Amino acid sequence: MLARATTHALVGLEAWPVEVEAHLQRGVPAFSIVGLPDKACQEAKERVRSGITSAELEWPLRRLTVNLAPAGLRKEGSGFDLPIALAVLAASHQIPAERLAQHAALGELALDGRVRPVPGALVAAEAARRAGLERLICPPESAPEAALAGIEPIPVEHLAQAGAYLRGTFKPPRVAPPEARNGSGGPDLADVRGQERARRALELAAAGRHNLLLAGPPGTGKTMLARRLPGILPELTIEQALEVTRIHSVAGLLPAGRPLVDRPPFRAPHHTASTAAIVGGGAGPRPGEATLAHRGVLFLDELAEFYRPALEALRQPLEDGSIAIARVQGHAVFPARFVLVGTMNLCPCGGRGDPAAQCSCSPQRLAAYRDKLSRALLDRFDLVVQVPRARSTELAGSPGEASAVVRGRVESAAVRLRDPPDLSKPGAELLARAVDSLPLSGRGRARVARVAETIAALAGEASVGAEHVAEALSYRSPTELGSWT
Repeated sequence: MLARATTHALVGLEAWPVEVEAHLQRGVPAFSIVGLPDKACQEAKERVRSGITSAELEWPLRRLTVNLAPAGLRKEGSGFDLPIALAVLAASHQIPAERLAQHAALGELALDGRVRPVPGALVAAEAARRAGLERLICPPESAPEAALAGIEPIPVEHLAQAGAYLRGTFKPPRVAPPEARNGSGGPDLADVRGQERARRALELAAAGRHNLLLAGPPGTGKTMLARRLPGILPELTIEQALEVTRIHSVAGLLPAGRPLVDRPPFRAPHHTASTAAIVGGGAGPRPGEATLAHRGVLFLDELAEFYRPALEALRQPLEDGSIAIARVQGHAVFPARFVLVGTMNLCPCGGRGDPAAQCSCSPQRLAAYRDKLSRALLDRFDLVVQVPRARSTELAGSPGEASAVVRGRVESAAVRLRDPPDLSKPGAELLARAVDSLPLSGRGRARVARVAETIAALAGEASVGAEHVAEALSYRSPTELGSWT
């Protein structure tokens, strides 16, 4: 007796179809799973057996072999529990095999038969739809996520409900796709007092998606400013929101009750994060922080404290917008278009650049601190701003502009940048002189031109003038970091 169920295996950010074959034959009762399963998948034998008996269904006392095809594709995780259990029930004629063949299934089984959510429901639902299947049997927590793929989710809380549904004696509730929510819901830029130059740079970074480095003594508001950047970024389109949701679904990071990521993500890894944690990796491989920040912000607080190999690994995604991960067991390309925001002190002790403190760093210690960041990485920051300590009058002053007001200007500028303004003759002449006098690399020249376009777009100008290029150059000037660079 042979029955089949359809499920999917996660490979990077993609879901590959897997056919679960359950074969019952005469012989000493035994249960084996073949088809390159990992440890978690092998342990499904105990969960499936206990789940079926807890659902008051019959465990077949025969030799049972479950094959996960294709056999050459490694199967990882516990999401195969539910399809294996359903294939076993179909092989033992407890549910109709022909009805099961019309569905895909995904979910982990508890020992009492409850169905638990697993990562990747959205990509699995999309793959099922491409394969011509219209329904996905899944846990209730994964149903709204699966509905985003345009497939009909069948939410079941227990294996007994899944069996009853396939026999036609249980009708699950219908689940509608979640809708996007308006508003940022994050910290407001109005909380920042003073720091007009840093606020201006933050607005430019949001409008043109420019990388930003904030440097200055401790306590000047660098982290506070960086954490308010997502609130002024333009809203994600539905296509972008689905793209980001797909990534967070595979990573298992979708927040409960909010299956659609409709705001630009904000990722702030600790400075002890490894290279694989930042750019992705593992046997799988799995997405890292750079991919989780796709369409949003990757915030590296205390930039110079990160491991240099982890920082240097960001150079490729900063240029290409993607990360290619190659491992013996698999290869994956992850999207990674993010705004990089870094904050740092001007010296290890933090006293440099602070009129109220004195730097105690030796030349050797300062040189070692400088060497933590390569010129190639610093060259990829479009905006470099020194953040001074705010004066008492600024801290006691009235709040600045709210994030909603700034976001309105940013969204208007982003629309204008779809057809960037042309570089005027005076602007081109100033940029040419800057290439020789600063000096600027070819990459630096291109980035200055992009920042100047953003400045012109924010001002509503039809062309990029010399004044726009001059402001853009001021964010690249070595004097922004004092003598540090």
